[in-house]
Parts: sequence; structure tokens; C-alpha cells
Amino acid sequence: MTIVFRNQERMASKRWLRLPTTAGGAFLLLFWTWWALLGLFAAFPQIDIFVSRLFFLTSACPPSAGLGQVCGVFPYSSQPIFILIRKIFFELPNVTALLLLCMLFVSYQQHGATFKPIRARNLKVALAALIIGPGLISNIILKQYSGRPRPYETDIFGGHLHFVPAGSFAGKCLSNCSFISGEAASAGWLFCLILILPQPARTALALPLAAISLLMPALRVSFGGHYLSDVVLGWLSSLVVFVALLSLSQRSHPQKKSGI
Repeated sequence: MTIVFRNQERMASKRWLRLPTTAGGAFLLLFWTWWALLGLFAAFPQIDIFVSRLFFLTSACPPSAGLGQVCGVFPYSSQPIFILIRKIFFELPNVTALLLLCMLFVSYQQHGATFKPIRARNLKVALAALIIGPGLISNIILKQYSGRPRPYETDIFGGHLHFVPAGSFAGKCLSNCSFISGEAASAGWLFCLILILPQPARTALALPLAAISLLMPALRVSFGGHYLSDVVLGWLSSLVVFVALLSLSQRSHPQKKSGI
């Protein structure tokens, strides 16, 4: 009896470890990549400083400035065209989420052969990933409690707070802090939609979605609103969450793959 029980236990363990080759394997890769990148940025904080300096324009300080104070601006943050693009991109995930919610509602109005369970599942995964990733993990937890000042808030770039590396919670930012970027997380979520789009929509929308999802975090760095590590880890965090939920949904409903 003991041998049988142990065999069953080992089989159960193997079933848990035998993740789907698509979502499950991708989740493990993305999860450990996220932590590896965090370790890299924490060990070499000069990467963040170097990249932000590429977008910072120094200027002469006024007579009232303190000794050793750095003065200057992130010029892209004041360009009307880039401000407009950022505003449009900022609202794009919300508009997309509303569209997906409408699609989910319509999906559940269908019955019998017209109901597409995989489509409904993918829509629920996408909406849940937006709530958990950019919503909960980024904006509600990390950005509120990480304490990392944004580049323009640090004394390296004309601010008054000290720089802290990625992953450090020793910064003096009180709320809406730099680590991790909520907009980059939303951009990563937009990129994830490519994974569940059906053909031919996937072919048509993959390139525009990918371009937007990369331009959104790039703007945040150029504005001095985030460091490179904030946007890279924010963007990747949404992929980790999305693929994790997709893997769990495939476990619960091992049906033929289909897009939304």
C-alpha cells in the first residue's frame, strides 16, 4: 500500500511539473528572466543612470542653487507632440479593456454551438491579467511602497532625493514611485494580446501592437519619469502574469487552442 501511495504521489508531482509546452514553459522562462534582470540592474545601477543621462540636458543653475546642485531638464517631456502621444497611449489599455469586456459580455449571450468557450476563456485571462499585473502588482503595491524616486526627483537629474537602485525599498519617495512603471506594465499587457488574437487579426495587429508596447515605456524613460529597469521589469511583469494565467487556464480547461 505504501509503495502504491508513493507512486501515486510521484505521478501527481510529475503532472504538476509537466507544464504545457506553450504557456507553462514560457511562464518559467519569463519568471526567472524577470528575477535575473532585477539582479542585473541591482548589481549594476549605473546602467539606469547612464540611460537616463542620454535624455537629460544640463543647464546653468540659478544663483540660488545649492553648492553641487545639478540643473537641467528632460527636454522630451515638454514637447507637445510627445505629450500628446503619451496621453493617447496612456488611455489605450483602458479603451482596449473596455472593448474586451464588451466582447466577453457578447460571448456569454451566445449559447450552444455558437458559444466559443476558448474565446471566453482567453478574454477572461486578458482582463484578469490587466487587473493583477498593471493594476494590483504595479500600481497598488510596488509603486506605492517601493520608495524609489523617479529620475527627475533625484539629485543626479536636478531633484532633491537620492538615487536608489532597482529592487531597493530604501528610497524616500512617498507614493506613486518609480518602481515599477505602471505604463510599461500596461504596454506589456497590450503586447500579450498578440498571443490570443485569432488569424488574420494577429498578422494585421501584431506589428502595431508590438511597436506601441515598446514606444510607451521608451517615452517614460525619455521623459525622466522612469529608469530603464522600471520599464523593462514593468513590461516583463505583465508577460509573467499573463502567461501564468494562460497556463492555469489551460490546466483547468485543456481544450484546443483558439484566439479571441
